[in-house]
Amino acid sequence: MHWELSLTLPRHGDRPFEIAHLDHSRLDVELADSRTGHRFGKPWATFLTDAFSRRVLAVYLTFDEPSYRSAMMVLRECVHRHNRLPELVVVDWGPEFRSTYFETLLARYECSKATRPKAKPRFGSVIERLFGTANTTFVHNLAGNTQVMKNVRQVTKSVDPREHATWTLSTLYARLRQWAYDVYDTREHPALGQTPEEAFNTGLLLSGLRPNRLIEYDDDFIRFTLPSTPKGTAKVQPNLGVKIHSLYYWARGDAFRDAEVEKTQIRVRYDPYDMGHAFACVKGRWIECISEHYARFQGRSEREIQLATAELRQRQRRHGQQFVLTAAKLADFLSSVEAEEVLLEQRQRDDEARAVFSLMEGTPLQIPAVFLSHSSPIEATSNDPSANSTSAEVDRINLEEDQDDIYEDY
Repeated sequence: MHWELSLTLPRHGDRPFEIAHLDHSRLDVELADSRTGHRFGKPWATFLTDAFSRRVLAVYLTFDEPSYRSAMMVLRECVHRHNRLPELVVVDWGPEFRSTYFETLLARYECSKATRPKAKPRFGSVIERLFGTANTTFVHNLAGNTQVMKNVRQVTKSVDPREHATWTLSTLYARLRQWAYDVYDTREHPALGQTPEEAFNTGLLLSGLRPNRLIEYDDDFIRFTLPSTPKGTAKVQPNLGVKIHSLYYWARGDAFRDAEVEKTQIRVRYDPYDMGHAFACVKGRWIECISEHYARFQGRSEREIQLATAELRQRQRRHGQQFVLTAAKLADFLSSVEAEEVLLEQRQRDDEARAVFSLMEGTPLQIPAVFLSHSSPIEATSNDPSANSTSAEVDRINLEEDQDDIYEDY
């Protein structure tokens, strides 16, 4: 690592995984729901690219605005594919990159963070160019791309991208991964004179594998990437458990009934994509916890809980009443008809996100039971993928064909 500026300092590092750029970009394409065809708008892509070889280390796609969750998922994807993280991550001034969570996660795996100067995009030229390349060579060739929206006055209904939205989040993510990991990776980069894959492999051959930097992609790593409370700990309340974002969680078994544990501060972590679960470290051992009103909070994302909380507060504010949020009030609202109207789109977006998680992990899609109770094309008792529209959507993504066929027009 270079600690001083000099004329011989390589701008983009002198080996793979030394410097990487992390940033978000909104793709110029309209997406639709995989089951209902409802139009969701444009997704956000998060890229992590190696500065030395220009290789795309990881990519993640979501409907949610940029947040710590996008950074968490793209770092998971990097470790899942390469079993390591870069030594230095270059980011902008986004709030998700200045959070305690993000800096703690990087520090845990001995990664440094460098923030680009404001209003000077050339310091992020590596990833900004990648955004442009992704749009021009991939996204702008898809049905529903929004190039025409640059001249809104000339847009008619027949060419409106929203009327041509056919891609879903999971299918687009599968093809985006294919483009980033297979197509872009094997085409000559004009700044290198060789492909990113060749530059990456040559750099590793000359600099060494550095096995001390390897990270095992296991439950411990996944658990450590989960967020925590602002303090990182929570107090064990007798007969209640630990409180995380207005919800009490109780450890499986009798771990919280130990007199030495009660009324003490312990480390906790929660899953932002399933608020029904959390983890607590009791006497050096991580234990799974479940929330109160588990049947109603299982499978609910942090974003959905935030929207429900904001809606409840707004309703009480209209009546001039003092509002005290409790888990019971929140659980009742989540199961009400009013919540179905307010949170339906977020729930549909979370369903699409689960298909993305399945693609990342290479595992079958798991649908929480709470969503199977609603009327939808998903049948809770069906084991046939053809009977499950969401599973069929994932199974339909076959990447075994010739990977260059779909890019023959580029």
